[in-house]
Amino acid sequence: MRRTLGDVALVAAAVALSAVVLAGRATVSGPAAPQQWVALAVVPLPLLLRRRWPAGTLWAVIGLALAAEGVGANSPADVVAPLLGLYTVARLCRPRHLVAPLALAAVGLVGWAVSGTVPWPATIGAAAVVAATVLLGANARTRQAYLAAVEERAARLERERDREARLAVADERVRIAREMHDIVAHNLAVMVALADGASYAAESERVGTAMRQVSATGRQALDEMRRLVGLLRGGGPGERSPQPGLADLDDLVGQVRAAGVAVDLRLEGRPGDWGQGAGLTVYRIAQEALTNVIKHAGPGARADLLVRYAADAVEIEVLDDGAGRAATPPAPADRHGLAGMAERTASYRGTVDAGPRDGSGWRVHARLHFGRELAA
Repeated sequence: MRRTLGDVALVAAAVALSAVVLAGRATVSGPAAPQQWVALAVVPLPLLLRRRWPAGTLWAVIGLALAAEGVGANSPADVVAPLLGLYTVARLCRPRHLVAPLALAAVGLVGWAVSGTVPWPATIGAAAVVAATVLLGANARTRQAYLAAVEERAARLERERDREARLAVADERVRIAREMHDIVAHNLAVMVALADGASYAAESERVGTAMRQVSATGRQALDEMRRLVGLLRGGGPGERSPQPGLADLDDLVGQVRAAGVAVDLRLEGRPGDWGQGAGLTVYRIAQEALTNVIKHAGPGARADLLVRYAADAVEIEVLDDGAGRAATPPAPADRHGLAGMAERTASYRGTVDAGPRDGSGWRVHARLHFGRELAA
């Protein structure tokens, strides 16, 4: 509606301007003929459709202007309306649509100049007006295309920011799920193992019953934690607490020993300056592997934890003999732990292998690489 009103105003302005010029001629050449006033009002009318059919509108006003000239009803509208149509084509159409109108204008101007109908200076001035009209329209078209490109780029950047935000949220969900599994599952498994051991050793039936209730509650908490981890992995970042590292391996081994698993810790070599992230990765891999020993081998089992440092690499190996009594039965959700280890090692161009040992027991072996390959 706003564009339609604008086109109506443009036609009204063209008619008014032409009327003023035609009335001004009356002082020189006498009053205008009635057909001139009619032509003045009719020739600009196709401009009302200039946005829908710009090229057709230009040819329509050119045809009406030539017809008016042919019947002696020439008026200033014969110039104003074609110029407005030419501007519209230059602004809204591709340049190829200007070839024919400009060729016609050139032939007409040169013909008038050669025939002496219009002096050469006036012809040159008219050509300059035509060229300026085309340049103004082309400039408006270029600016409109530039603004559209800027808006499209802004919209694309906004979409990319939204996508990056969604990816960041998804990454944070995975991080939370992984950290929850590594921390909560380990502590709950230790609690269940301690409760199982206490229930076996309890002299009082009441104490044994209480310990069995603690063990059952711990198992239930493990199941709930697994379901929550599954939801998080399927799906805002929060404040992160201090994370453990290489210096906390002794405490980790102490917790596992307290759960009834005899663990032998061996450290070979000296760690490099790899940053906190590398230390956290080594700790989490060892924690997950030992947690699986507690859950699936149980109290009474024996395990070996080897951490071997090289200049640009580290190797983690956890072996157990499978001789204990499992604190919790294996569950499909435990694969989250293996997946978490794989994610952590992959971030350091590493590998992780987990599987049964020959005879009995389980083996987890991981390598993290920070530069050159770890020597065999």
